[in-house]
Amino acid sequence: MKWIYGKHDWNTLERGEENCYLMTNGLGGFSSMTMTGAAARNDHALLMACVQAPNHRYNLVHRLKEQVVFEDRRHVISTQEFADGHREEGYRWLSSFTYEETPVWKYQIEGVSIRKEAGLKPGANTAALRYEIENRGKEHCMLCVTPFYQFVPKGSDMDAGQVIEKEGEELNHKARLKSGSLTLFVRTNGEIEDISEIKETYYYRYDACDGRRENGTAKAVHEITLFVGPGEQKTLEIMFEMEPSKETASGVIDAVKTFRREWEKRSGFTSEMGKTLAKSASQFISKRESTGGLTILAGYPFFEDWGRDTMIALPGLCISTGQFETAKQILRTFAVNERNGLMPNLFPEGGNEPLYNTVDAALLFINCVYLYYEATKDLEFVKEVFPVMERIINGYQNGTEFGIRMDEDGLIRAGEGLAQVTWMDVRISDILPTPRHGKPVEINAYWYNALRIMEQFTRLITGDEKTVTGYSALAEKVKDSFREKFWSDKNQCLKDVLSGTSADEQIRCNQIWAVSMPFTMLNREKEKQIVETVFKKLYTPYGLRTLDEDDKEFHPFYEGPMEDRDMAYHQGTVWTFPLGGYYLAYLKVHNDSEEAKQTVREELEVMESALREGCIGQLPEIYDGQNPTASKGCFAQAWSVGEILRVYEKIEK
Repeated sequence: MKWIYGKHDWNTLERGEENCYLMTNGLGGFSSMTMTGAAARNDHALLMACVQAPNHRYNLVHRLKEQVVFEDRRHVISTQEFADGHREEGYRWLSSFTYEETPVWKYQIEGVSIRKEAGLKPGANTAALRYEIENRGKEHCMLCVTPFYQFVPKGSDMDAGQVIEKEGEELNHKARLKSGSLTLFVRTNGEIEDISEIKETYYYRYDACDGRRENGTAKAVHEITLFVGPGEQKTLEIMFEMEPSKETASGVIDAVKTFRREWEKRSGFTSEMGKTLAKSASQFISKRESTGGLTILAGYPFFEDWGRDTMIALPGLCISTGQFETAKQILRTFAVNERNGLMPNLFPEGGNEPLYNTVDAALLFINCVYLYYEATKDLEFVKEVFPVMERIINGYQNGTEFGIRMDEDGLIRAGEGLAQVTWMDVRISDILPTPRHGKPVEINAYWYNALRIMEQFTRLITGDEKTVTGYSALAEKVKDSFREKFWSDKNQCLKDVLSGTSADEQIRCNQIWAVSMPFTMLNREKEKQIVETVFKKLYTPYGLRTLDEDDKEFHPFYEGPMEDRDMAYHQGTVWTFPLGGYYLAYLKVHNDSEEAKQTVREELEVMESALREGCIGQLPEIYDGQNPTASKGCFAQAWSVGEILRVYEKIEK
């Protein structure tokens, strides 16, 4: 799917900052700027390198100043807002922006046409730029590109006394910039000219609106130029790389296109939306240096790789797209880090121990192994991780950390003190906006599902009928308790948690997974009632509300300082990823009929507008609860893409 934007999409500078592109390198590094080329966030960068995959990121090339210089005048064609209120308004010369595999900008100015394309090399901290310039005017012109550097950890600002040093030039125009232990090599077929240091201070519109740091600085120490005579066509190539190479910008750009098209081809989707989401899925897969395996980054530009997010996102990102070896590598990475029946929620960095504060990741690990097996019939891998799955069941049955244990009724309770262990896990000092200590509905749906999976796997692997019978008997006990205790006659749906508080009767989206999991406990009539209640109370075209609008604790907007945002995060805010569970549940209760599939296809058509807004070709984390019109939070979220991909797999394959 090719996304095409024109001048009406940036009729003001503010509108031109609404949408951005994203390219990632499989190491945790990325390139992301607005469609007008501006840095509207402190996390925007042409090259956000990652020196230790996947989380040790450094903002190296923060932004570019671009000018077209004629004999007696110059025009800035780049766009940027500055802290002192002045602006570069180069978007006035921008005629189009397109994104399919790579971002492409086209400018027209006084008879000069410029086509700019960027690429980020897969598997390397290398950004490439290619400018194709056609001078149809009658005088010489010069394209001047001034890179502004930061050399700071992602999210940080430059120190007041920070110096960027440039050492020498070689005949092939190789320049080297140093900051501490970081070195960036710059190569070009243009001319590199040293300049006196220039410092700029920016205004970040999309940080200011959320109460984050609204200003930041960067410095320039050189500029790159190329002269183009009347009637001439020339190409300027610029390479920014942490490891010197002989690659061309064109070669890097072609490598990006090849990588993305291979993901699309392997996925096997036929719809344009399915193909686009399959390519978007590839952007979340990353190497993890500390484990030597692969992992899934939860979201850009903010998040790292978390156990829960990985286990929710993996089925769609990897299994639905046919990336089975990738799925196996990721599952193996987590399997070797299991502890006391729990999966890591956050991996170790710099010698630190993993964090295990999640109740859902381990149960969802078992589900991922099952879905992987169903797709591949790779019983050898199931045998490999079978002891891990057994330890998970034993840990939950007998009790493990964070108050996670099976109660006498067979249901799982979790959470203690200030430890939030479900995905609704916000904590503000000593305040828990969504305390779900007790027996959360989705956790017990996952628990039952895991027991049924282990019943099947045990029969396949060991043939121990006594153990098989034990799993079966426990699953039946869980089913009976769940049916008795979770159903709410008042609301005609499931309670959100069993805690003995008013939170129990809140209508939340978590119940949808009690219908959409492979193995479920309710009869078809009640499953239909859940789907209808969720549709009536929580459904929006872009996601499910986390809380019924009629609830006194409902927050209509996600905005302002972090404390305000955290209070709204799970109190009505629309999340995209549960929409996947809703559609899978809808298809299930309608027997996967062709009529139901057509209904889902039509409702998913609006997702094209979601892919067009915010981060182009990606699905975001969240929207406002009252009226979800603009994406918020992470502009690209792994489990949002993964869960919608699972729906496309269901209706296409």
